[in-house]
Amino acid sequence: MAACVDDVGKPRASRKVCVIGAGMAGLAAARELRREGHAVTVLEQAGDVGGQWLYDDPRADDDDEDPLAAAAAAAKPVRVHSSMYASLRLLGPREVMGFSDFQFVPARKSRCGGGDNPGGRDPRRFPGHREVYLYLRDFYRAAGLTDSVRFNTRVVRVAVAPPPCRGGPGDALRWVVRSMDAGLWKRCTDDQMAEAHCVEEVFDAVVVATGHYSQPKLPSIQGMGDWKRRQMHSHWYRVPDSFRDEVVVLVGCGDSGMDIALDLLAVAREVHLSAKSVEAAATPAMSKMLARHANLHLHPQIERLCDDGRVVFADGGGGVVAADTVMYCTGYRYSFPFLDTEGKVAVDDDDNRIGPLFEHTFPPSLAPSLSFVGIPRKVMVPWFFEAQGRWIAGVLSGRRALPSEEEMTRSVEEFYRARELAGVPKAHTHDVEPHKMYELGEKYCDFPRTEEWKRELMAIISRNTSDDMETFRDRDDDSDNVRRCLQEWYALAEHQAQDEEDPAAAAAQAPVHSSL
Repeated sequence: MAACVDDVGKPRASRKVCVIGAGMAGLAAARELRREGHAVTVLEQAGDVGGQWLYDDPRADDDDEDPLAAAAAAAKPVRVHSSMYASLRLLGPREVMGFSDFQFVPARKSRCGGGDNPGGRDPRRFPGHREVYLYLRDFYRAAGLTDSVRFNTRVVRVAVAPPPCRGGPGDALRWVVRSMDAGLWKRCTDDQMAEAHCVEEVFDAVVVATGHYSQPKLPSIQGMGDWKRRQMHSHWYRVPDSFRDEVVVLVGCGDSGMDIALDLLAVAREVHLSAKSVEAAATPAMSKMLARHANLHLHPQIERLCDDGRVVFADGGGGVVAADTVMYCTGYRYSFPFLDTEGKVAVDDDDNRIGPLFEHTFPPSLAPSLSFVGIPRKVMVPWFFEAQGRWIAGVLSGRRALPSEEEMTRSVEEFYRARELAGVPKAHTHDVEPHKMYELGEKYCDFPRTEEWKRELMAIISRNTSDDMETFRDRDDDSDNVRRCLQEWYALAEHQAQDEEDPAAAAAQAPVHSSL
């Protein structure tokens, strides 16, 4: 462990930190750790940055994996990380999805080769998934992280190092990280074979940033094991072609279920959506979808699947559909198969909660040497990831202090009790309310709030999405204040493009946060 000096002359610890994952959360954390003076190594199993946003077609390299069996195997990680399908577009506008000092502005034509679609970039306000990946790749380069990321590296085990490997104040915990070539990992047939090809390294701290949209979560439905026709989780869905002229039942009416339904309607004979509650699912957006598409139908939960292909719905009226495919759009579960904490951090598979985590970030008994970025849902990203990364970086350097283990544990227990008294299901433990999201940045790391106009914009988009899932991206309901701020925001594009073209000049300037 080395030491450096901060801008007010106080010594700061510089630690050797391993970040697992080079998606949006991992890149945000790595940049903040580097800024704080830590030595950062990012281990990424894919061949490029992007995480979920790096489109991965399971048909290309994983034909031998049974989608339903893989989804059902809770202890076994799936071999395809990304859940992106070809037509996916952002639900939020690019104006609110940028890093604080590297905005998600449309790519400049002169930089990308000109034309209406420069360099294959997507200039729309709600671009497709590839544009997000390209933006993350731009950020990775602009943030100077190219020498920090080790690609094609699969982490297979993370555990506390034995006492001889420890050192520093109070005999601080250190971590042994075991990894191997990701391609070889996919080909390994047993754990013993994989073990022989592993590399071990010791780090002062580990930041887990592997996301939570890869390990599918399946419902329990009578007859699933006997149903002879195609069953799959939406994790493996990419394009609608193979569903042409089929009758498809989608289980789940969340964002992905509704979006995939719209994708399938152009080719499928019929699309049937099954909801936990028809009343809750019958939003204005759903009502408009049903009115526009005669081949789209809404049903209650499935009662059972029959081995002759029939799907029986629990509506009391004998609703039955003869289906070709059942697709489960039922979400994902937290999964960290590489992490060995001897039970100090655990995932509750029944309720899909990981804990205990102080502020969804630090496990009290292992803090600050182990932390998580990107656990919460329903937060503004990458803003929240940046705030978490800055907090972690400051704690590791000694500039910021955590409460005692006892205080953090008590805080987690009080949080659990408050949620329970409020009637919030355990499965929603990591859904963060907006005011709590901003509180984390202000309370723990002086991270600036997202601008008021962006919060106003998100409220408008949320309202429009609830009203019409098919047209919300094309509506222009911005307030005068939002329009004025958008004009100023787009003016950032020219300055940011110039910085990208002259990195040396940009690096000489202090980081500037958007403050429109």
